[in-house]
Formats: sequence, C-alpha cells, structure tokens
Amino acid sequence: MDYLKKNKESWNQRTLVHIDSDFYDNQSFIEGKSSLNAIELELFGDVRGKKILHLQCHFGQDSISLSRMGAEVTGIDLSNEAIKAARELAEKTGQSTEFICSDVYDLPNHLEGEFDIVFTSYGTIGWLPDLDKWANVVQHFLKQGGQFIFAEFHPVVWMYDDDFTKVQYNYFNDGPIIETESGTYADRNADLEVEYITWNHPLSEVFTSLITAGLSIQQFHEFDYSPYNCFSHTEEIGANRYRIKHFENKVPMVYSLLARKN
Repeated sequence: MDYLKKNKESWNQRTLVHIDSDFYDNQSFIEGKSSLNAIELELFGDVRGKKILHLQCHFGQDSISLSRMGAEVTGIDLSNEAIKAARELAEKTGQSTEFICSDVYDLPNHLEGEFDIVFTSYGTIGWLPDLDKWANVVQHFLKQGGQFIFAEFHPVVWMYDDDFTKVQYNYFNDGPIIETESGTYADRNADLEVEYITWNHPLSEVFTSLITAGLSIQQFHEFDYSPYNCFSHTEEIGANRYRIKHFENKVPMVYSLLARKN
C-alpha cells in the first residue's frame, strides 16, 4: 500500500473539517490568538530575526504564530489542501509565512538554504516509517549550531486502545499500523471516514536517529498532560492541560526536546 498517497488523501479530507472546527478556532486565531503552547514556547525563547523551518505544519497556525513573533518562517506539509489553506490564512493575517507542499523526506528536492531552527510538533513522526531519514532531513536544513525543537505525544499514549482500557499496540516500531477512523480528533462527529497508515516510535529510536545524524540532545522533558483535548476520557486540570481521567498523573502524555547541530 502506498502510505504517502493514502495519508495525503486522509489529511486532505481532515483539513476540510479542521479549518472550521472549534478545536482549531480559526476565527480567534485570525484575530490574533497564538496557537503555540507553553511547552514549545519555553524552548523557542526569542525568535525575532530567526529563520525557522516548520515540518508537517498542517494548515499553518503554528507557522504563522512564529511569524507573528518576528521569525522568518517556512512551513511544509504533505497535504495540498492544508498548504492551500495555510497560504490563505497567512494572507488573512497579513503574514509573509512561506508554505511548500512536500513530503518530509523529499523536501531537499524542493527547498534550499539553512535555518536557525527546525521545528515539528504533536502527532508528526507517527506518519513517518523511517526516523533515520527524518533526522537526516532535520540535520540537512540546520545551520551549524542550529537548534531542532520538537514536541510530541509520548509513545506510551499510543500503546493503548482509543478508550485507554488496555494495551493494544506495541511500544516499539514493529511495522505499519493500518487503521480506519470515523470522524477526526478535531470533530468526533464529522461526516468523515479515513483510512491511514502510521508507525509507533519509541524514545530510543527518536534519540538514536537524531544523535546518529549529528545532533546533540540539549534538553528533554516529559509531561503528565496534553495541551490538546484530543483523546477520549479526558479531564481538564488547568488552562490547556488535559489528562486521561482514570490515569490521573501516572503516565507521560507529551515529551519535548531541544537538540543542536554539532
């Protein structure tokens, strides 16, 4: 099965729902609300004048948020519908954010130059079968001493079934996971059914791929909450902080890391 074709189709369909969803609250975003979370903002610091490459940017809210903070940002995504929406959103918000439609692995054939920061976040690497290739793309676009900023859902979360009642999936990467989903995390009741292909990636695979590519891990953090209410059976424990209710604070839900190109 052609995973790129299948996943591109699924994200094209999701994007059409996500743009108008309460989850993404595009109207508030257009009016000036940032889509970035405290987890990644703490790693970014002052980005004024920095060149940032945002991998797997969806329809561009985070990319445009970084532009609003004074960075020169390029966002890339596999979905042509997402990139179309991102360009429209940049125009509506008066930002010069650049957007390119490309698979992550193929990006060196579509983009030149080096960046101060490469960034990706929340539900990204699960769509990629090979993290060594991913890390090499990150390394390729970073200037010497440049930073890779990464926030992602913890691999422990992906071990469970959707109701978080049992361990259903392997923590380790033992091949593609082919699934069909009704609705989407941004609108559970959407008239949508998509088939898609993902991979689970343990932390050891993430670290080893980055280190092998020539990056050094500077910071690593784990969090007992998600900044997004995108899972089943959640409770809000604070502003933009959600946990699986019956897990309380006992499992990690998100991790972040900062790596530097040696």
